Amino acid sequence: MAARILHRLRHALAGEGAREEPARGTAEAEDFPESSELEDDTEGLSTRLSGTLSFTSHDEEEEEEEEEEEEEEDGAGGELGQLPAPPGEAAGAEDGEWAPAGERAGGSGLLTRQLQELWRRSRGSLAPQRLLFEVTSASVVSERSSKYVLYTIYLIRSGRFDKAPAAIARRYSDFERLNRRLRCRFGCDMAGVAFPRKRLRRNFAAETIAKRSRAFEQFLSHLHSIAEIRRSPEFLEFFFLPDLRAAQRLTCTGMYREALAAWANAYRLQDRLGACASGRFLLTLAGLAVCHQELEQLGEAHGCCEQALQLLAAQDSHPLLGPFLQAHVHLAWKVGKDKRQSEARLQDLQDAGLPLQQPPTLKECLIKEALD
Repeated sequence: MAARILHRLRHALAGEGAREEPARGTAEAEDFPESSELEDDTEGLSTRLSGTLSFTSHDEEEEEEEEEEEEEEDGAGGELGQLPAPPGEAAGAEDGEWAPAGERAGGSGLLTRQLQELWRRSRGSLAPQRLLFEVTSASVVSERSSKYVLYTIYLIRSGRFDKAPAAIARRYSDFERLNRRLRCRFGCDMAGVAFPRKRLRRNFAAETIAKRSRAFEQFLSHLHSIAEIRRSPEFLEFFFLPDLRAAQRLTCTGMYREALAAWANAYRLQDRLGACASGRFLLTLAGLAVCHQELEQLGEAHGCCEQALQLLAAQDSHPLLGPFLQAHVHLAWKVGKDKRQSEARLQDLQDAGLPLQQPPTLKECLIKEALD
C-alpha cells in the first residue's frame, strides 16, 4: 500500500513539474514575479493534491476510490496492523500482543476501534493544531456594471474533522484591502509576505484563477503564522465581520432562518480563529439565542445563553450580562432547567446598584449594536 501511495505521489509531482516548467519563460510569469510569488511547502502541496481546486474527472475519482478500497482490504493486516491495541480490546492475542486483523473474527471492527482510540488520544494531546486555508471553488460573478471572481475559502483545523466547515467567500479587492491595511499597521512583519499583484488582462482565465487561488491560500497561511497579525482586529474581522453584518440585518428584518445560518458560520469562524474571548463572540451567541428562540428551538437557545454566561462569569458590568441572565431565566423555565443561579445573580446585580428599569432584551441589543 505504501508503495502504491508513493508511486501515485511521484506521478502527481512529475506531472505538475512538467506542466509548470515550460511556462517559466513566458509572459504569464510577469503576473507573479519572484517578489509576489510564494514558495511551496510540502503541506501545501499535499493539500492541493488532495483536492484543492482539483480538475480531476469524475471517472478518475471513482477509480481512485476503488483503488483505496482495495488497498484498505489488502492492507488490513499490513502496516495498520502494527498499531498498538487500546486496553481491553486485545482479546484473542497472547500476552497483550495484538494479532493482525485478518487472523481473528471481527478484525475490521477492532481496527476501526483502534483508529478511533488513536484519534481521541491525538485530539487530547498538547500538540498545537495548525489552521489551514483551502480555496475550494472560484466562480466568475457578473453584476450590472462589474465582473469579478469570487473565491470560497474553507478554514480547516489540521488533525480535526469538522462536520460543519467554516467558510468565507471573498473577491480579489477584499484580499487587497486586507493586505493594504495590514501593511499600514505591521510594516516590518509584512515585509516578507507576498501578495499577487493586479492584472490588466486575462483576469478570468483558468490559469490566473488557479494561480491566485494558490497564492491566497499561502497569503492567509503566512499571515496566520505571525502572532501579532493573527490576533489583530484587521485580520480577524476580515473573516467574520461580513457574516455578522449580514446576520444582524437579517435578524432585524425577521428573516430568522437565514440569519441563523449567518450567525452559525460567524460562530464557527471565530472558533477556528481563536477569537472566542471577544465581544463579537458574545454578540454572536446573542444572535444565535434570539434566532433559535424565534424559531421555537428553545433548547438550543438555552444552550447559547449558558455558554455566554460562562464567558461572563467574572464580569459584572458587561452590557450583555443583564440581557443574557434574563433570557436564560425565561428559557430555563420554558425547557424545565434550573434557573436559580441566574435569578440569584440578577438579584446580586440589582443589590449592587443595577438600574431598576428593565434592561434591554437580547434582540434589542442586537439591533442597536454598531458593527463598524
